[in-house]
Amino acid sequence: MNLITKLSSKNFLLFNLVLLGVIFGFSLAFLSFSCSTPQPKGVARAQETPGALENAFALAEGLQAAFGAAANKVLPSVVELKTVSIRKQQGPNFNGAPWEFFFGPRDGEGGQEREYRSQGLGSGIIVKRERDTYYVLTNFHVIENANEIQVAVYNGKEYPAELVGKDNRKDLAMVSFKSAEEFPPAELGNSDSVKVGDWAIAVGNPLGLVSSVTMGIVSAVGRTGGPGNNINDFIQTDASINMGNSGGALINIRGKVIGINTWIASSNTGGGSVGLGFAIPINNAKRSIEEFINSGQISYGWLGVSLSEPDRDMAKALGIEGKTGALAAHVFLGSPADKGGIRAGDFITHVSGKEVRGVNPLTLMVGDLRPGDQAKFKVIRDGGIKDFDIRIEARTDMVAADNKKLWPGVFVFTLTDSLRESAKIAKNIQGVYAGQIIPETPAAVIGLQRGDILIGINGEPVRDVGSFYKILREKTEKELWFNFIRGEAALETLKFKKS
Repeated sequence: MNLITKLSSKNFLLFNLVLLGVIFGFSLAFLSFSCSTPQPKGVARAQETPGALENAFALAEGLQAAFGAAANKVLPSVVELKTVSIRKQQGPNFNGAPWEFFFGPRDGEGGQEREYRSQGLGSGIIVKRERDTYYVLTNFHVIENANEIQVAVYNGKEYPAELVGKDNRKDLAMVSFKSAEEFPPAELGNSDSVKVGDWAIAVGNPLGLVSSVTMGIVSAVGRTGGPGNNINDFIQTDASINMGNSGGALINIRGKVIGINTWIASSNTGGGSVGLGFAIPINNAKRSIEEFINSGQISYGWLGVSLSEPDRDMAKALGIEGKTGALAAHVFLGSPADKGGIRAGDFITHVSGKEVRGVNPLTLMVGDLRPGDQAKFKVIRDGGIKDFDIRIEARTDMVAADNKKLWPGVFVFTLTDSLRESAKIAKNIQGVYAGQIIPETPAAVIGLQRGDILIGINGEPVRDVGSFYKILREKTEKELWFNFIRGEAALETLKFKKS
């Protein structure tokens, strides 16, 4: 049978029909199987797991309810502060040519005084109520130059406010207003228990948008280096904070105030939020609240030291590598520190059992001590540990600025290879480098200059930073002078007599 006859036979046609049916059936079965194949493990299909979906919704709604409750709890306690700063300036003087040429001489001197009014916005937290008087905590920089202050509460009503007190060292201030209505003071939390990763909710009036709430987490605690020489440590958060949030509340998930929103770090020229916001821990302000109300100002304890953060080379020379604390670079003569035994070069590590984490934290710890308090200071000196009981005194601007008593008045640095190279100091010269010389101090009075190489104190050779402070502590009870190199000359300073 030829090929054409075979292809046209009935048997072959029947075979083709059967084969086509098998292929079609297999394809249909494969398609059905693929459509009904379960998702990979861990990938849930909503329509097949209604119970899991409802659980997810319930969890999300529970968290949503917690945020809502926290916001509702604190919103009536957060206010908007509207300030007006008035600046007066003498107007232009039109006397003289060409005025006199056209109109003749005018009586009087100069132009008229003109008044310029600039407005500002910020936030505040109601922290206390006494009858019809409400006390609002805010930042110093919000009301710093304000001549007029208005408080706008959450329901839109406004009240004139009066300044109760302000303090630029902590960037805190307090204003008060009177109202017959009831507004709940905020509940203050414990900022010492705040941990990285905790929920953080910022409440305030950014850019004048009243009662705004943003959410994030605590990014870090114990941050330092705020603007304006602020002595606080800070809570860092990624909750959006913008201009106008200053003085507002940073709260936890339970609606308790854990911080006062104060500043932001931003790469934007307009100062917009990039998730780097900083709040003063509320524990830093609790005592200040009562002091503002009672006396209108914050009192600070005074130790009487000038502090610095030692660099790596300094730490190595003093034997304090890896240690946490603050270096007493100078001591005020006659101060509590001086009376109690602390000397320049001591590295302070603890105050009454609490660890010192740096210069700003130590400044804050001492400042929070009350005049008359007895505190135990633990220091590292010459590689050993010493304890000193110090009776704290009251800090005043006058006593803290009296450089004549600041001992010794020169910041010294280790002669590292890089410093020798840049200052062209021979390798065979032993001593320390004189950095900043503080005006009016003993070091300045006897003639030291920045860049001098100090090779001796009172005739005793100085080899490094460690020996510098040791000789300063042990050999200068009555007088002080330095042997030093300036340029190519070996010189000696005048003698400073201790009174």
